[in-house]
Amino acid sequence: MTTLAEISSMLRGSAVHTVEVAIVDTYGHLRGKRFPVDHFLGSIAEGGCHLADAIYIFDLHNDLVDSPYINMGKGFLDTHLVPDLGTMRLFGHRPGYALVFAASLDPSHRPHPIAPRTVLARQIQRCEALGFDPVVATEMEFYLCEDDWSHVQSHIQYSSLTDRADLEDVLRDMRTAMIDAGIPVESSNPEYGPGQIEINVAHADAMTTADNTALYKSIVKEVAAAWGLKATFMPKPWTEPSGSGMHVHTSLTAGGGNVFASSQDAPDATMSHWLAGQLDNAAALSLLGSPVPNGYKRVRPYTFAPTHVHWGLDNRSVMCRCTVGAGNANRVEYRAPGSDANPYLMIAGLLAAGANGLERELDPGPMSDGDKYDDPGDAVPLPANAADGIAAYEGSALAAALGEEFSTNFLLMAKAEMENFVDAGCDPAGDDVSDWERERYLEFT
Repeated sequence: MTTLAEISSMLRGSAVHTVEVAIVDTYGHLRGKRFPVDHFLGSIAEGGCHLADAIYIFDLHNDLVDSPYINMGKGFLDTHLVPDLGTMRLFGHRPGYALVFAASLDPSHRPHPIAPRTVLARQIQRCEALGFDPVVATEMEFYLCEDDWSHVQSHIQYSSLTDRADLEDVLRDMRTAMIDAGIPVESSNPEYGPGQIEINVAHADAMTTADNTALYKSIVKEVAAAWGLKATFMPKPWTEPSGSGMHVHTSLTAGGGNVFASSQDAPDATMSHWLAGQLDNAAALSLLGSPVPNGYKRVRPYTFAPTHVHWGLDNRSVMCRCTVGAGNANRVEYRAPGSDANPYLMIAGLLAAGANGLERELDPGPMSDGDKYDDPGDAVPLPANAADGIAAYEGSALAAALGEEFSTNFLLMAKAEMENFVDAGCDPAGDDVSDWERERYLEFT
């Protein structure tokens, strides 16, 4: 456990003048308050602070969604933020600033049931009760754009080390800022879209990975702006170019070792049950992975986003891509979520699904190989529009596992966003991406 004395020494030694106390809202946006370092150390570090719980019913433009739990009738109560001192990060791209993540408590000082960090913490505890510690990594894609949201490239050059080499100055600053903030960057490369980028980060425990992913997105946007550019995690910004995804890798450890390590040519029993739980809950997971209607426009053949529920080994046309034969690196890669997914909620959903598979000793069924876009066989289609995603989540075992208050609130927000989408004249089941979608989502995802 990190002590206040250790934090004080760190902050003073690094000439920090301002500490940001951070949480995320339902869409994964970082929110919180900034404190002069003396006040933080003297009061906030141990006593916490307050913020209106209205943030949990904000849509992407901060309009309030009607909720039975958070509303004017209840007074829009404060949530009490308690800094988790072990999450303190120093910023290199903003010298003098530090950030610490916080737990969110309701007025009775219980973990706030709608807070994304609470939802994830409960699923981590569920895995721990089964004897396992979940290990998670996320792969995030985003588009780097000019200040007017036009493409920084007119073409695709996947993983080129030559094309638009001048952009490397921007990407270097992004990598450096992440590393300075304690995010373990491994690599970066151009992806399969004009100006689309992926920066890869090492695995960690589930909560740390969620924290890292939320901060990753914030840092990318900050650094892009410092260079006169913009970055977006909108899942499908344009009709033709590739959408942006968030692949989530999960494994389990016990006694310090990966319990999937014995998987050689196929998943072992524990890995099979974990995988099967994610497959069994895939339809309901779609709403966590695509919280706004635009995200479902990624779910099309030959987009590198899965369209059906299936699994395989080294095959990028399947939904769950399993790494076996790599010992402690064995893992399940869930390839369906969009880059706008709230990392806390997406990881919580995958842990809940995997734990359900372990508890019920589910079988994942036969492995898929070959081109599963061309021949999905009898695999179940994933929801391809927001209405289907909402219907799959509502009343599901996954919704129950993540909590009645959270799931009720999350569904209300998803339905409100779909209503906005339809009222604007957008087709939730179509392929074309409208100007309204870009205006609504480019800046705010």
